[in-house]
Amino acid sequence: MSALARGPAAPGNWAGARDDTAEVSRLEAQLPPLLSVIAGMVDLTGFFTLGHVFTAHVTGNLVVVAAAAVHAGPFSPAQALAIPMFMAALALVWLIAQASDRRRPALARRLLLVQFLLLAALLVFSVLTKPSADPHGSTTLVAVMIAVAAMASQYALLRLALPGAISTAVMTGNLTNTVLSLMDLTSKHHPLLPVDADRLKRSLRLLFGFLLGCVIAAVAVSVLGDWAWVLPVVLAGVAIPMCAER
Repeated sequence: MSALARGPAAPGNWAGARDDTAEVSRLEAQLPPLLSVIAGMVDLTGFFTLGHVFTAHVTGNLVVVAAAAVHAGPFSPAQALAIPMFMAALALVWLIAQASDRRRPALARRLLLVQFLLLAALLVFSVLTKPSADPHGSTTLVAVMIAVAAMASQYALLRLALPGAISTAVMTGNLTNTVLSLMDLTSKHHPLLPVDADRLKRSLRLLFGFLLGCVIAAVAVSVLGDWAWVLPVVLAGVAIPMCAER
C-alpha cells in the first residue's frame, strides 16, 4: 500500500526535476553576463575608492602585497586580508547552501539575495563613513571585507547552484579561451580545441560585461564618489527576480 501511495508522486518528482534542469540551463546562459558587469563595477569602484584593493579578482592583491614587501612600499592591511576574508566568506556561503536544503534554482536566488544584501550594506556603510577619504583607515578595511564577501557569494553561487556556467572570476581564463577559440574558428586547419561556438559567445559576453562594468564604474566614481556603489546594488537587485520563486 505504501508503495502504491508513493507511486503517483514519482511522475511529479520527475517533472519537477526536469523543470529545475531547464531553469538551471536558462540561468547558466542569462545570469553570468549580468554578474560579470557587477563584478567589473565592484572591482573598479573598490580599486579607486578603497585604496587600490582588488575586491572582485582578489588574487591580484597577492601581486600588490608582494611588490610592496620587496620594495618596502606603502602597505595596506586590506590588501593582505582580502584573500583570507574571501576564503572565509566562501566557507560561510557553503554553510548557508548546506543549511538551506534548496534545489539549484532556489539556491541561486538565495545566494543572489546574499550578494544584494552585502552590496547594499557596503553602499550604506560607504556613504555614511566615506572610506575613500582615508584609503588606509579602518573604515576602508571594513568596506573591503564587505565587498570581498559579496563577490565570494557571487562566485560560490556559480559553482554551487549553476555549475555549468562560465565563471565571472577568471577573466584571464575567459580571455584565453576566447582567443584560442577564435583562432580555431578562423583557421583552415584542424581545430586544436573542441568546437563550441555557444561557449565562445558566452565567454565574449562575460568579457564585454566585465569591461562594461569597469567603464561605467570609472565614470560613476568620478561623478558620484562613494555613491558609485549604488550601481552594483541596483544590478544585484535586478538579478534576484531572474530566478523564479519556488
